[in-house]
Amino acid sequence: MQIYHIPWIYTPVRTVLAIWHQLTKTEITELTKGSVMMRERSRVEDTIYSMQKAGPDSLQVISDFDMTLTRFSHKGKRLPTTHNILNNRLLINEDSTKKMKELLNTYYPIEIDPSLSPEEKLPYMVTWWTEVHELLIQQRIRKDMLAQVVRESSAMLREGYRVFFDCLAEHRVPLLIFSAGVADVLEEVIRQNDVFHPNLHIISNYMDFDHTGVLQAFKGQLIHSYNKRDGALSHATALRELHGRPNVLLLGDSLGDLNMADGVSEAQNILTVGFLNDQVEERKESYINSFDIVLLKDETMDIPNAILRHIVSPEMASKVQRKK
Repeated sequence: MQIYHIPWIYTPVRTVLAIWHQLTKTEITELTKGSVMMRERSRVEDTIYSMQKAGPDSLQVISDFDMTLTRFSHKGKRLPTTHNILNNRLLINEDSTKKMKELLNTYYPIEIDPSLSPEEKLPYMVTWWTEVHELLIQQRIRKDMLAQVVRESSAMLREGYRVFFDCLAEHRVPLLIFSAGVADVLEEVIRQNDVFHPNLHIISNYMDFDHTGVLQAFKGQLIHSYNKRDGALSHATALRELHGRPNVLLLGDSLGDLNMADGVSEAQNILTVGFLNDQVEERKESYINSFDIVLLKDETMDIPNAILRHIVSPEMASKVQRKK
């Protein structure tokens, strides 16, 4: 009589569980796109699987805004940040426009320079943001003009934004936008795209208008691209409102964005997605070594939406496909 050996019977329990884990995981085909890079794909898939098991009630999303939820470029043309949107003749004069451009040309190369550490960039970022805000205050910008300049701007949310915002709102997943931009402009962009839902929380640079509706200052602590860790910790009260949601999907376009979840208590799984929009070859290595997923010149929300589909219910996944 011939005896047949079944190999898996002799396999250690841990290995069997690992095999079962792999067999039951749903592959995220979007992660095979040419624009996607990952240092450890298995870790990314395991993290998403853990988030999937915990479900949307355990999830929160923390995201940057400018060049993360908004597009970096469209048809070869660079699109504006929330600060750039204010660079409108309805709001500021020609001299201030020239000065803002000079500041951009001086400090943006420093902001994205891969050879400088965040600590080395810090004083330059403080100077840049402070000088821009002072210029805007000098122009006595009127609050009632913001909606018009946003409407006239070329700013665009990334392709697939409605699926992203609506999916989070439908499943009551909090979306915390942590932005170094101008909060009042940011809110107007979201509002004009009809995705300003109740699950949205914003930490950013809010304008302070006087009783006549004229800009007189900026409120609270200055938030720039390399002090978001300090901002996250100082806004711990706001973040504690999200208690009981230990899984975090973090989206950003700067290495400074990686600290946005530092105020989250008892975090279990944090998955970071970095949009690498500019000077890709120079910065690719540092991004791959820092973010779990790096998206190269990808102007869509395809990857965040795919991740969400695998965390929320199957019926939501089919609904997302239909919306596409």
